[in-house]
Amino acid sequence: MEKSIIQYIAEAKSTLFSFELLPPLKGHNFDSIQQAIDPLVKFNPAFINITYHQQEVVYENLPNNLMKKHTVRKRPGTVGISAAIKYRFGIDVVPHIICGGFTREETENALIDLQFLDINNVLVVRGDPQPGTRVFTPEPEGNEHALDLVKQISNLNRGIYLDADLQNTRSMNFCIGVAGYPEKHGESPNMDSDLYFLKKKIEAGASYVVTQMFFDNRKYFDFVTRCREKGINVPIIPGLKPFSTKAQLTSIPKTFHVDLPVDLVKEVLKCKDNKAVKQVGTEWAIQQSKELHAAGVPVLHYYTMGKSDSIEQIAKTVF
Repeated sequence: MEKSIIQYIAEAKSTLFSFELLPPLKGHNFDSIQQAIDPLVKFNPAFINITYHQQEVVYENLPNNLMKKHTVRKRPGTVGISAAIKYRFGIDVVPHIICGGFTREETENALIDLQFLDINNVLVVRGDPQPGTRVFTPEPEGNEHALDLVKQISNLNRGIYLDADLQNTRSMNFCIGVAGYPEKHGESPNMDSDLYFLKKKIEAGASYVVTQMFFDNRKYFDFVTRCREKGINVPIIPGLKPFSTKAQLTSIPKTFHVDLPVDLVKEVLKCKDNKAVKQVGTEWAIQQSKELHAAGVPVLHYYTMGKSDSIEQIAKTVF
């Protein structure tokens, strides 16, 4: 049976290595996933996270000057890709489970599929608002908050399904991870509010936290300290993303609501092209990783965005 993330952490003698992948765009095959994983297998990743993407609304211009609305899922296949990785590579996987685009029944059915595949680790996130909108809107009969989703999965772990008339139900055994934000979630009024709801998710059944990306390790260390002061005592896994393009000077703060250190920005601005930026970003992430590794963090988790070359350079130096 698959180990839980908590088991991996408890049994580890040093900091573990893990990373996150995006499912390929619809119409593509497993090759891009294979190419991203192959260079990183030699570093013995404890697990691989697979993101989930909700459906998007797109509009088609019609000849009569009207517009037709379409709903599409551009990156489907999270469950199938998770199973393929698990059984092709022998590496445990952590599919993301999101609120956006799913009813509670669809969520329950996806979790049943995962249990049949012996995939028992999940990362629960609410998901972003629809592109072009500012406010997250759940599906009718869907979960509105990550906390609601944690509660639903915890109920399944106790054998409680949506259909109360089911007889002799089996309990599931999901290990639930949730997201944490060292610089607070972009929609939270303040850090205290953010930590209040993070603690609620732990109390509801989550076993560990994976952080949003950050570029200043003090943000992570301060976040851990504040979590402990609030009674959040589960493992807190730092999430890192190597900087790669000049455009990210504006896109990362805007999209992920994080600050970029002055020294990093200065070095990026000196670069003549994105190749140089990528090397600066990799070296910055190496230094972050070394400090976090020395501090004994449970896992170093990397956001690859589907590209593994920078992560390979970092892992060669750190692991």
